[in-house]
Amino acid sequence: MNVVWSPLALERVCEIAVHIARDDPDAADRWVVSVFERVERVQDFARSGRRVPEIGRVDIRELLYGNYRIIYRIESKRIAMLTVRHGSQLLPVGEILD
Repeated sequence: MNVVWSPLALERVCEIAVHIARDDPDAADRWVVSVFERVERVQDFARSGRRVPEIGRVDIRELLYGNYRIIYRIESKRIAMLTVRHGSQLLPVGEILD
């Protein structure tokens, strides 16, 4: 299945990278590359992520990557990356289900 990134998910990756880059630009670059590498695995193993506890739907899943949650939805012909959040942040459910 193809992976498609939502504008929100890409925006979150950029925001996090900017935050990391304040202390270590090279670490920010490595983090971004690692996030995309982590997500590539979902193409072959869509259900490898766990169900998002706040939502409980089988089609909404997340990958845990360090302190971050990469949240995605399994659709019939693609996997939609919905958002990336720090694990300590509350997940605004309406933000990803709209």
